[in-house]
Amino acid sequence: MTGQETKHVAFDADTETSDEALLLNFANGDATAARLLTARLAPRALGYAARVLGDRAEAEDVTQEAMLRLWKIAPEWRQGEAKVSTWLYRVTANLCTDRLRKRRTVDLDAVPEPLDDTASVEEQMQSAARNLALEAALKTLPERQRQAVVLRHLEGLSNPEIADVLNITVEAVESLTARGKRALAAALAGRRDELGYTDD
Repeated sequence: MTGQETKHVAFDADTETSDEALLLNFANGDATAARLLTARLAPRALGYAARVLGDRAEAEDVTQEAMLRLWKIAPEWRQGEAKVSTWLYRVTANLCTDRLRKRRTVDLDAVPEPLDDTASVEEQMQSAARNLALEAALKTLPERQRQAVVLRHLEGLSNPEIADVLNITVEAVESLTARGKRALAAALAGRRDELGYTDD
């Protein structure tokens, strides 16, 4: 096996290559690194933006802009100062905030996520109803609460990571997520039976 082949095989094991290493490789002209990093990070940014904005097309625009900004700063990336994923979430959050502030009205006709083909028709309808109800309930939350709840409970970030993304303290994150969860529970309380939620 040649040295070039060895490098290619090692690089294909992209789960073992850190986000930072991929970004630095891209900055040094490696297009494969950009493809791998995009495949790893863009879906997460898109999922977050879609839930915060409630609009898939807008979320795609935000994700594209966030990734473009990542590529622009790649040559100046300072190693060890921040996680690449945290930086991307922060930029995505800021772009979402900008878009939300420009809106004059809120569109409650949220588009449900794709339905699971293996589920029954009844299950698909209930899943769609839950998605619509959650999207509508999320839109009733104040902007910072919505962002904190989405990052914590839908994207799975830790409180310190969310604090870094939103540029607030961990205590503020805990307060935002707790208030957001209570508000969501209250918004959905009258629809528990209809949506098929149980207490277990």
